[in-house]
Amino acid sequence: MRQRDFTKGNIWLDLFYFSSPIMFANLLQVSYQLIDSLWVGNLLGAEALGAVAVSGTIIFTVLSFIIGINNTMLTILSQQRGKGDEQGVARYINAFVITLTSLAVVMGLFGFILAEPLLRLLGTPASMLDGGITYLRINAMGILFLAGYNFISTVLRAVGDSRTPLKFVAIAVVLNIFLDPLLISVFRMGIEGAAWATVISQGFSFLYGVIYVKRKKLVPVKWPEKPQWHEIKLILNLGIPSGLQMAVISAGSAAIMSVVASHGPSVVAGYSAAQRLDSLFLLPAHALSATVNSMAGQNIGIGKWDRVKKIAMYATIYNSGIMIIFALIIVFFAEFGISLFIQDEAAVSFGDQYLIIIAFFYPFLGINFVLNGIVRAAGAMYQVLILNLLSFWVLRYPLSYLFSKWLGEDGI
Repeated sequence: MRQRDFTKGNIWLDLFYFSSPIMFANLLQVSYQLIDSLWVGNLLGAEALGAVAVSGTIIFTVLSFIIGINNTMLTILSQQRGKGDEQGVARYINAFVITLTSLAVVMGLFGFILAEPLLRLLGTPASMLDGGITYLRINAMGILFLAGYNFISTVLRAVGDSRTPLKFVAIAVVLNIFLDPLLISVFRMGIEGAAWATVISQGFSFLYGVIYVKRKKLVPVKWPEKPQWHEIKLILNLGIPSGLQMAVISAGSAAIMSVVASHGPSVVAGYSAAQRLDSLFLLPAHALSATVNSMAGQNIGIGKWDRVKKIAMYATIYNSGIMIIFALIIVFFAEFGISLFIQDEAAVSFGDQYLIIIAFFYPFLGINFVLNGIVRAAGAMYQVLILNLLSFWVLRYPLSYLFSKWLGEDGI
């Protein structure tokens, strides 16, 4: 296993070679939702797909806080790695294990207990409510597994290894491919089968990851022990705003879903299919954001600010080019992509129009992802939180609500 030192060498090559495995890992992870959506949409219909999508926004909101903590871990461990402080890496890994495990258990319990009131709060159509509750509760029970293997992947990326996490995600996806049709169709479990297929796959992947990392000694880990107060303090000082930042984004998405749900099942189904494709096309941006976080973090750790500026500039150029290409693909093939998930004519029409409109803004989203990665690497979590609060709750959600009242579903 090769752990990269980002404080020297060719920046272009580092961006490409380190971000590519992350992008493929993210692609595999997104395929969970794609696979579930393809099977649910085609075997159970548009309303079942809508139920999965609405409950999925809540799952993502709960998980997003944990992902935000992971972003803090990437920042802290990258800086420790840049300094060459292996003992510091080991100490903070221990502190993060305790913190993330506690958060995952608490949020899983909240997600299970509050499933029905949360779905009602989002204005979920009555025909989708029961399926949504079932899907949400089962996934809430498995959130520890999802947080666990994301944690392992983040630790490895922080020390410069983006290839090994591919193995963990690939195992989960292969299992999900086989379990989805088996549980949904053969055992006739419906939406419940789709949820259990995902949880079982993630659980197996997490356990395999723990055993693999321990046996190969890829990172300095030991049996969890009580962390030092200054370690917890640093994690909370950076982790709370980082977690809130991610929760703000996902909660904003959930709020927008409530606007979508007010326009009926066809719009919910079309929007859900469009969101699946949208998440797929944004994978390179997410991968480069994580890459610059690791690269900039190591350089910030030893004070190489000139190299940090070059990383930001090169990543922005790289990401913008990719996003322009994907935007053009969407313009020409959006309708075909939506029709892979659903056959309802009204739902396909809405999903097609939605994707084409947002595609024109992809290059700007790409730049935003890169700059956020740089800012997070510097530990400026509160600044990113404020920007996301303004973006989602001052602009995007209010405008979606107002435009949908003025222009109907087209305003979303």
